[in-house]
Amino acid sequence: MYGNAADRPHRVRRYPSDLTDAEWAVVRDLLPVPGWLEGRGGQPEAYCHRQMIDAIRYLVAGGITWRAMPADFPAWDRVYAFWRRWRDNGLIGELHDRLRDRLRSAEGRDLEPTAGVIDAQSVKGAASVPAATRGFDAGKKINGRKRHIVVDTLGLLLAVTVTAASVTDREAGQTLLARLRQRHWRITRVWADGGYTGQLVDLAASVLRIALTVVKRSDDTSGFTVLPKRWLVERTFAWLMRTRRLTRDYEARTDSAEAMIHWSMSMVMSRRLAKRGR
Repeated sequence: MYGNAADRPHRVRRYPSDLTDAEWAVVRDLLPVPGWLEGRGGQPEAYCHRQMIDAIRYLVAGGITWRAMPADFPAWDRVYAFWRRWRDNGLIGELHDRLRDRLRSAEGRDLEPTAGVIDAQSVKGAASVPAATRGFDAGKKINGRKRHIVVDTLGLLLAVTVTAASVTDREAGQTLLARLRQRHWRITRVWADGGYTGQLVDLAASVLRIALTVVKRSDDTSGFTVLPKRWLVERTFAWLMRTRRLTRDYEARTDSAEAMIHWSMSMVMSRRLAKRGR
């Protein structure tokens, strides 16, 4: 690790959410370089990154509050300051994307995907979610927020945006697809459900050069049906819901909610890479 923290004994694994040695071997090489090492100012951090990452993973997996951090982790305010710094500087997004690239490479895929799947999930908002960024999803009867994501054909996250639950899929889809195009220039096709029909299809084709293909449920089917391509993004939502911090939205800011999703997906990918390494 960086600085003097590297000389300290490594943390003893106590919780299921803690990094295993195999996971840490993967994550350590992909960590963003601190600003003070690149001459961008700041001071060396007092705690080992592994300690901080384990603490955040514990919070995300267990759904606890910051002040309920166990005593064997660094003080909760230091962990929160670390998490906030990684959110504000885009470092968790950087680590997430590096893990995704490593996993795609391990699966024999090109680093840049050419196709994706888009969908949205409405979740209840806790009392900590301000009225300005929450709303009511009339279709799902949920008061809270909505997570809009695009995944690749492996189910790995490519882009995410969090809005009030009252924002329609078409409205959020414009922002999300534009973000997707900016980050992944090879994307040419995205599969979606019926909520993304209308002008969004034309906009995606003419402005973003993305073929938005709507996969609709047949009128003859009833009950649960696995739909082509759409099951990929639904499986990703199931992965996210395994972390209790994401069972509802507790974050005061939407970028904090997006950061929690990146942390959750990073846990999924680091575990998968560690298993492949074994």
